[in-house]
Amino acid sequence: MPREQSGNKDEVSPETEGARRATGVFGDGAAPADPEVPAKAKRRRFSTEYRLRILREADACKASGELGALLRREGLYSSLLSVWRRQREEGALIALRARKRGPKAKLMDPRVKQLERENARLQRRLSQAEAIIAVQKKVAEILGIPLKSQPDDESE
Repeated sequence: MPREQSGNKDEVSPETEGARRATGVFGDGAAPADPEVPAKAKRRRFSTEYRLRILREADACKASGELGALLRREGLYSSLLSVWRRQREEGALIALRARKRGPKAKLMDPRVKQLERENARLQRRLSQAEAIIAVQKKVAEILGIPLKSQPDDESE
């Protein structure tokens, strides 16, 4: 489709205009995608080879509109391209490797685990001792044996 701009004729090839047409006809002759929306969206994952190939193609885009056509054809956002370029500059394949999502596992000191186990053991022994003391108090009350009152450690 020819376009005039300040007296110069710039030819815009069909490849640079993108794969979609307003009429619903697709440039590559493929059928339209299924309009059915899945129940749960599936996250797209891009292999390292794919990312590097797209970056090479994007770097080769020189004419006006070629980069936009590439992004439309591949269904990508320009922000993804920026992130991939930054990753490539930081360390090529290492930075482009897929990362595990979600919260990172917290590393615990083995001493902390040991202290937690000891704490749990002492809590069990304390509850057992308190139960024995409660039984002894009831037995002493039933038998009529007066008990000396001890000052509470907690009140001080």
